[in-house]
This record gives sequence, structure tokens and C-alpha cells, in this order.
Amino acid sequence: MRASSSLSSSSSVLRDLPVLLVAVVWGSSFLAVQRVAEPGTVVAMLVLRFGMVLPVLGLVARRALRGLSRTEWLGGAGLGVVLSGIFLLETYGAVHTSATNAGLIISLAMVLTPLGESALSRTAPPRAFLAAAGLAVLGVALLTGDGGLRPPTLGDLLVLCAALVRSAYVLTMARVLRNTDMLAVTWVQLVTATAVFCTVALSVGPPPWTLAALYGPAQWAWLLHLSLFCTLFAFFVQMWAVRATSPSRVSLLLGTEPLWAAVFGIAVAGNRMGPLALLGGALVLVATEWGRRTAPAPRQAEEPAPAAEPAPV
Repeated sequence: MRASSSLSSSSSVLRDLPVLLVAVVWGSSFLAVQRVAEPGTVVAMLVLRFGMVLPVLGLVARRALRGLSRTEWLGGAGLGVVLSGIFLLETYGAVHTSATNAGLIISLAMVLTPLGESALSRTAPPRAFLAAAGLAVLGVALLTGDGGLRPPTLGDLLVLCAALVRSAYVLTMARVLRNTDMLAVTWVQLVTATAVFCTVALSVGPPPWTLAALYGPAQWAWLLHLSLFCTLFAFFVQMWAVRATSPSRVSLLLGTEPLWAAVFGIAVAGNRMGPLALLGGALVLVATEWGRRTAPAPRQAEEPAPAAEPAPV
């Protein structure tokens, strides 16, 4: 009995580790974006970041793409539109508000996701999980805060919308991708998101090829990091994770992203953290482990979806 419990715990850790690695690379993306983009070149950079992934992923997923049904193509395209909205809202929101507000407000996705999951399943989340999520939000507030929230601005509202859309995105993937080839749908999502960015780039900022010509070797290295690790690896793992575990656990683990951003800021950019920020980082780690152990069980294991009827977007 004890051996069985130990194996189950080890399996849970192995399922959660890739998601935690996604939080790490996403934390490094803040530093990477600072190296390759300015407020006026955000959209052009997103076109390059996503566009570089498409040929590699398309080559790997070419056979699976032929097997996608019309519903799966439409579902992937819908998720791609949502994905593009997350990036645009979060990026432009961060430009128009403080880092304190952006970091705290986007972390609300950790609470919104389990609440949304519970609403869909009509079950109350465990109180311990809600307490862990609340502790994580407090940790993020201390980690990114500089005295508390001020009255909401346009940027605050945009980041809040990004948190709402991010939660909806995780929950939607859990329903749409139960019986779908993940690589193929990832490609459909990224193609759709890139098309949205290209459309926006026609009227916002410089063309992507102009920005690409201005990049040097160091900037191209950072852009490759954003494309291969922060985009391709991250979203593939995220889509796998919502099928192997619950959206609440995925959201909570990804909620450690601000902590890793602080780690990279200290180690690479030379930023400094005060005592309250260090305390906030510790609270995020404690809350993540607590929430991981108390998160609701995956619904997929209890209610498997039939392969012939994929959930619509």
C-alpha cells in the first residue's frame, strides 16, 4: 500500500515537472523580450517569434494535420484567436501600467481558473486549494509590489482582461483537446495567432522584415529562445498537461512565472530584491506545492469524452 502511494506521488511529480519548466522559461521571457522589443515593435516581434516556429512544427505534424477533422481545424483556429488575444492584451496592458499592477493582476488567473473549472463541473473546489491560491496571490503581490494597487487605469483593465482570457484558454483546451492530436492543433493555433499578428502589424509599428533586418546576433539568439522554448515547448507542454492533470494545477504551477522572472532578473540583469519580495517568492513556492497536492482531481479520468464527439469551442 505504501509502495503504491509512493509510485502515485512520483507520477504526480513527473506530470507537474514539465509544467513547472514552462513557468521557468516563461519567467525568462520577460528578460528576452526586453532584449528584442520596444513598445513600438511588439507586434512585429510577435510575428517573428511565432513565424519562426511554424515551419519546424508543420514539418513534424504534417501527417497528423491530414487527419484533423473540420471541427478540430475550427477548434484549433478558435484557440489561436484566443491565444493572440492573450499576448496582445498582456503586452499592451503591461506597457500602460506598472509592473506591480501587471504582475499582481495577471496572477489572478490562478484563482479564476479553478473557479471556472468548478463552475463548469458544478462542484465546489477544496477549501485548501482556494487557500493555497490566495497565498500564491499574496506572494506575487509581495514579489512584484511596491506599495499596493492604485486606482485602475486602462492598462490595469487590459491586464485583467488578459487574466480572464488566459483562464478561459486553459479551461477550453481541457475540453477541446481530449481526443485530438496535440502537435497538429498547436500548429493550427500558432498559424491563426500569427495571422492575427500580421493583420495588426499592417497598421501598428514597423513591418516584421524591417525589424528583422535591424537585429544583431545577440537579438536573434534571444528571439530563438522566445520561439523555441517560450513558445513551441511551452504551449506543447501546456496542452499535454491539461489532458494529464487538472486545469487548476496547470494554472497554479504556471503562476510561479513571476518568481522565475525575478530569479532571472537577479541572476542575469542584476536586479535586487528587498526582504518583502524575498518573502513573496517563498510564499509562491509554498503555495504552489500546497495547491499541487490539494488541487481537484482531473475530470478526464472520471468522465472520458467520446472520441467521435470532440467538444466544440
